[in-house]
Amino acid sequence: MSVPATRLFDLLDKQLAEFPQEVCIATKEQGVWRNHRTADVVQTAEKLALGLMQLGIGPGDRVAIASGNRSEWCITDQALLRIGAINVPIYPTSSVEDYAYILNHAGVRVFFASNAELHGKAEAAAASVPSLQHLFTFDQLDGLPHWTLLLGAGERQRDKLEEYKARVKGSDLATIIYTSGTTGRPKGVMLSHANILSNVHASEERLPVATGSRCISFLPLCHIYERMLMYLYQCTGMNIHFQESLDDLGARIKEVRPHVFTAVPRLLEKIYDSILAKGEALSGIKRKLFLLSLHVGENYEVQGKGPWYKLQHALVGRLVFSKWREALGGEVLCVASGSAALQPRLARIFNAASIPLMEGYGLTETSPVISVNDARNDGLRFGSVGRPITGVQVRIAVDGEILVQGPNVMMGYYNQPELTAEVLDTEGWLHTGDIGRLDPDGFLYITDRKKEIFKTSGGKYVAPQVIENKLRASRFIEQAMVIGENRKFPAALIVPSFAFVKDYCALKGIPYGSNAQVVRQPAIIARIQQEVDTANEGLGHWEQVKKFALLSSDWSIDGGEFTPSLKLRRKPILAKYAQEVEAIYGIA
Repeated sequence: MSVPATRLFDLLDKQLAEFPQEVCIATKEQGVWRNHRTADVVQTAEKLALGLMQLGIGPGDRVAIASGNRSEWCITDQALLRIGAINVPIYPTSSVEDYAYILNHAGVRVFFASNAELHGKAEAAAASVPSLQHLFTFDQLDGLPHWTLLLGAGERQRDKLEEYKARVKGSDLATIIYTSGTTGRPKGVMLSHANILSNVHASEERLPVATGSRCISFLPLCHIYERMLMYLYQCTGMNIHFQESLDDLGARIKEVRPHVFTAVPRLLEKIYDSILAKGEALSGIKRKLFLLSLHVGENYEVQGKGPWYKLQHALVGRLVFSKWREALGGEVLCVASGSAALQPRLARIFNAASIPLMEGYGLTETSPVISVNDARNDGLRFGSVGRPITGVQVRIAVDGEILVQGPNVMMGYYNQPELTAEVLDTEGWLHTGDIGRLDPDGFLYITDRKKEIFKTSGGKYVAPQVIENKLRASRFIEQAMVIGENRKFPAALIVPSFAFVKDYCALKGIPYGSNAQVVRQPAIIARIQQEVDTANEGLGHWEQVKKFALLSSDWSIDGGEFTPSLKLRRKPILAKYAQEVEAIYGIA
């Protein structure tokens, strides 16, 4: 008899009853993959739930997790869901100040930290958080309470746990996810079991997932994107391999040989840059074949092309693209890309290499998927974010803003009804803040962020993301931010791709003493001007980048230029590089 899944913890109970897995979840520990069967995960989660109940945690209580992706994250989440407690995930990279704000705002009572560094952040924040009563770690650390201390407690409350589980409804709050925010304080997005489950089932239709197939999970579980997919993997019985660090990700992918994984555009760009670097080092016929493969990839079309193209594609597919596939384990059926705009050129090249790269779109407030491409059934258009998923309605407002309605739309912002009212109208439409269009075939295209479009002093509107994406398509440019609000013309702050520039300098005999020295090098400035000129092609005169400043430091989360989900923090960047901005406009 099939087990109905109306709450998130039902997914693993259903897996246990109908298709139990020997590798439900796994994490590599001390060089060895430690596998957990479905029965192990359910049993350990229930023991942990009983231990938390012994601490006084019950329905509606808030518990925080700050950790990279590992089995303990999943088990703790399952324990909280079964009690009816609320999981409050926190980005490991967040500041102590943000920890304190979130813990206070949510009234968190228990905190799980993966390691000593994150425990230290939580401990520092705890001094100003009166609700916080207990801190536990996932790593075994001297003198600090380990999460397994909770596993032996509370067994006498088994009947009460069953009572708690029975009381949980699909409409109940499951998690509060604090958006990292490009400005201001984080907002706590409230998502119910039903919100997330609706997204699980609708997204399942777009991904080639199957019982017993393998995935690797490395994007942060504190973000709803990867977390929803974790539930989707549980729903379908996939074997989940957690990866806590990106440092040795390539090696782990080769070991796991995943059928499905998710990525953000920046990671895919780095993978592609690595492929390019290896190709550039080739010589003779191998180099010619490599260059042909790039040409074939950049001209790939979903609907196919003529016989000469097909012959070239078959040749490089066997001799070049097969090696790309092998570097990703050799069995990838789909790579889902989200969180930021993907360069269409990358999508073409990866799909040409038979690595189906599917771009999607969503928000934390929509649990998160709104739309996603699907290589099957004519469901892929390069440059688009796919068709809306089942049950989700999308319409374009008069000013171009994307509006969304559906079972995946959040309950609201925690304890902030006035902010909720700003984005959720009386008819239930969520105002996304993104600008886009729907084509006649129902594919959604994102053109910019409503709040990021600016007006020059000449009264012309400029959509910076479109131009930034064109700039970042250059191998010379790592990051770019287009500026010009209330200024005479658009300009750009550019971070060069220093690794590539260094190789270029060696090839051309240009001195490379340091990053600071090379960004002042006339030959490099002139070369990047060529890249800016290329990006300007096809743009209106008023939106072309007229000047730029090269910056000598990479942008990072720690440096304040990125949110934890790798979105540009525009106002902090403008403040940090105010001198360079004023120099561009001749006011310094």
